[in-house]
Amino acid sequence: MLDIIEQLDKMRAAAREGGGVKRIEAQHGKGKLTARERLELLLDADTFEEWDMFVEHRCTDFGMQDNKIPGDGVVTGYGMINGRLVFVFSQDFTVFGGALSEAHAEKICKVMDQAMKVGAPVIGLNDSGGARIQEGVASLGGYAEVFQRNVMASGVVPQISMIMGPCAGGAVYSPAMTDFIFMVRDSSYMFVTGPEVVKTVTHEEVTAEELGGAATHTSRSGVADLAFDNDVEALLMLRRFFNYLPLNNRDGVPERPSGDPPERLDMSLDTLVPENPNKPYDIKELILKTVDDGDFFELQPDYAKNIVIGMARMAGRTVGIVANNPQVLAGCLDIKSSIKAARFVRFCDAFSIPVITFVDVPGFMPGTSQEYGGIIKHGAKLLYAYAECTVPKVTVITRKAYGGAYDVMSSKHLRGDVNFAWPNAEIAVMGAKGAVEIIFRGDKGDPTKLAAKEAEYKARFANPFVAGARGFIDDVIQPHETRKRICRSLAMLKDKQLSNPWRKHGNMPL
Repeated sequence: MLDIIEQLDKMRAAAREGGGVKRIEAQHGKGKLTARERLELLLDADTFEEWDMFVEHRCTDFGMQDNKIPGDGVVTGYGMINGRLVFVFSQDFTVFGGALSEAHAEKICKVMDQAMKVGAPVIGLNDSGGARIQEGVASLGGYAEVFQRNVMASGVVPQISMIMGPCAGGAVYSPAMTDFIFMVRDSSYMFVTGPEVVKTVTHEEVTAEELGGAATHTSRSGVADLAFDNDVEALLMLRRFFNYLPLNNRDGVPERPSGDPPERLDMSLDTLVPENPNKPYDIKELILKTVDDGDFFELQPDYAKNIVIGMARMAGRTVGIVANNPQVLAGCLDIKSSIKAARFVRFCDAFSIPVITFVDVPGFMPGTSQEYGGIIKHGAKLLYAYAECTVPKVTVITRKAYGGAYDVMSSKHLRGDVNFAWPNAEIAVMGAKGAVEIIFRGDKGDPTKLAAKEAEYKARFANPFVAGARGFIDDVIQPHETRKRICRSLAMLKDKQLSNPWRKHGNMPL
């Protein structure tokens, strides 16, 4: 018995040591934590239950039979974040560069299968050189097994990927199918083919950072949701973000007591929107003054800035926020913003998170680059997401809601539950000037007549009352009471039940 215990202790020590002292020092030298250090920061103290510490690869080619390390390059198990269950895997770059083998993949698949059985989120800390070349197709099969589970878990339990080192080749597709991707600046990157291959095939000279670094994916490609300065900040912010998420698609949103009264008024909002309809204002000020304690976790802040998305709480319960941003492109919807918001709305719908939409949209972005890029199909993604969405939807039109963009932004016609407008809101097919120039083409040479017609059009349509007369707006509210009215609406909608017709799945415009 003592021999077995001694052997057990040795194997545990070998697994905890990973690739050895030198490789751990090299990891620290790059400003990176080890796989186990990351889990210690992410999870509540003394809650981590590790699985498969003794798993080893089964490869016998290229001398691999003499090179085995317990755990095989990934630490897996479960623990708690602020007292709530989560399953985790953390790739260990000190062991074979974190390369994925068949056994490595089996460990990840085991925790993902268990997460779906018990209904708990999965967080993956990625730091891997890719597939383990010595295992050939077996490692590729391992990736495919993980991909299949990503798909099966989608919409069942939240999945979060934290890229904390290299993530290249086929490895990128597992994070791509998770709900959220976070990165670490200057130490993480993602790409399908690396700089050397790019240079060989396309003759482009590009660094790994330029090709797939955090700045690239948070601002240009939209692949990642957020980037952080170092491992510690990334893991602490991930703990904060986790607090907003339900454990699974049947759990309901988490509730957190707040000292911020639901009936709170904010008189400063009455002067937020400028009198000049062409002058921008900060939509994030409205969000921060409306949600609980001014606490808003924005996602993709550097990508498609003309729309703002993120998590917040109202009366202690998680909500998703979508808002046009008049400070960027006047708040127009374009290809990138439509895709950004559509994916977020679908996540909220999958996990029963109410959606609050603040609307100030002059329309879809015109131009050949948008049309050639497929704005028709990409814009329809946001339309589809809102129309399919069955969670509570509360919409506030703050200023402009023009044309098809009015329809798309959670209008009453797309089953918006409660639709409010501020007194200065304009709901119309287009702005007064453009409308008059089309309706009264014959008077183009008479500026006096056109000015009179424009004033008439404004008086008739540049207000929320025409839409209100048809029931498209439930009420015209004072800006200062926005929080109170939204909280009351969400309380009323708490037990909302709505289901779509049975189908295997819809065919959204991808």
